[in-house]
Amino acid sequence: MSSSRQARRFDQYFLTDQAESIESYQQAIAIAQNLLITNLSQQRQAYTGLAPWVLEESFRNFCPKNFIQKNYQQIQTELSQIIGNAAMVVHPNCIAHLHCPPLIPAIAAELIIASLNQSMDSWDQSPSATILEQQLTRWLCDLFGYSNAANGTFTSGGTQSNLMGLLLARDNYAKTHLNWQIQQQGLPPEAQQFRILCSDVAHFTVRQAAAILGLGEGTVIPIETDGNFQLKPTILVKKLTELKESNLRPIAIVATAGTTDFSSIDPLPKLAKIAQENDLWFHVDAAYGGALKLSQIHSQKLKGIELADSITVDFHKLFYQPISCGAFLLKNQANFSLIKLHADYLNPEGNEAQGIPDLVTKSIQTTRRFDALKLWLSLKILGVKTFGEMIDSTIELAEAIAHIIAEDTELELANIPTINAIVFRYQPSQGTAAEIDRINEQIPKKLMLEGKAIIAQTQVKGKNYLKFTLLNPLTTLEDLQKLLIEIKSLGKTLQQI
Repeated sequence: MSSSRQARRFDQYFLTDQAESIESYQQAIAIAQNLLITNLSQQRQAYTGLAPWVLEESFRNFCPKNFIQKNYQQIQTELSQIIGNAAMVVHPNCIAHLHCPPLIPAIAAELIIASLNQSMDSWDQSPSATILEQQLTRWLCDLFGYSNAANGTFTSGGTQSNLMGLLLARDNYAKTHLNWQIQQQGLPPEAQQFRILCSDVAHFTVRQAAAILGLGEGTVIPIETDGNFQLKPTILVKKLTELKESNLRPIAIVATAGTTDFSSIDPLPKLAKIAQENDLWFHVDAAYGGALKLSQIHSQKLKGIELADSITVDFHKLFYQPISCGAFLLKNQANFSLIKLHADYLNPEGNEAQGIPDLVTKSIQTTRRFDALKLWLSLKILGVKTFGEMIDSTIELAEAIAHIIAEDTELELANIPTINAIVFRYQPSQGTAAEIDRINEQIPKKLMLEGKAIIAQTQVKGKNYLKFTLLNPLTTLEDLQKLLIEIKSLGKTLQQI
């Protein structure tokens, strides 16, 4: 068989200009589309309610030892089971986590991204993608109040962006204060003295980043928060003084703009001033709250974010993008030189002189998706105004349900929402502390296994609480009022067990 005939055998598996290829592509997309629409139209709950062990039994034969070739029609039943037993993020009662329903234009963009499969690690793999990402990154820097000296890169999300912020904070400190190049020399002897300060409700990825960077979780110093779960500047200043008196070396302050549990925003202007006075890197984790920049009403809550040396922002939260999609923004793009590397086969040093863009030098990823297309297409179709109105509607909803919870004698509200996360608990008039903790721990599990709702649980001062994360602009106040009735009814039932 000739090589051309051999190659033609595989046309049906790749998207090309060949008729057989196009027909196969259209068939696959049509089947996937129909399965999604059918399951969404039939799914009236946030989840089917099947327990993990039941799902495991149902899927037992999905991955045989030897996969035998089948057509799409033959596996529709299996696909339907996978889709049908997903958490339905668009359902108004799917409100556990920072897990958003994706916008239709972003879903369309995902199809284009996957089909073109451009990799952002070199210009010759992603010509149009490189240019668009650069333009959208510039727009984001402007949105967050940065000057033309700023730059950024798309990332997989907050974990990677926070890691990059602390990586650059570490390396910048070593270079400017110790005349030490970590990229070439490894960690300096003084690294064991490095300290990173953040609130005691900051995201766990601050500790994770410290561990990955070779500094250890003990490097992270949690600072007490106030009644609104915001970092206390006075305690921060006191702790900085104590660290310096102990011959330790603070290298960065991490502020949070939207904590995972309480959606609280640290006092950014005050923290920026403290960082500047102490010559510290100031990183703002705005993975959750960064979207407020699109709001006409609430953008002032991020006042001071433009003073940050680096910013984390996620788009798979309040920007309603499919997972994964985030960005890391850097106030002074010259600091990307701390991680800049060249490979002859990928991005030779002569590229810049020839005017060839090179995005891999400002990322800790090599192969990287063209995720910028999702955000770009969404902004094009919705516009900033509609984005802002959707975000505003969720904050208004959170404020309304928080008021209702606060007035309910059977419930206890833990926070006034700054954005749209509500922490509360079922609090009957009778029952021991241990019993009430047990009930609040069981309520989310029962709701999910009964297929009624997906809500979260967390802890506040050692006690079990429930959480609504109200990202979905399709969720209504009536939906939440009905859910609160269900929670209280379930609480009463559990109290009798």
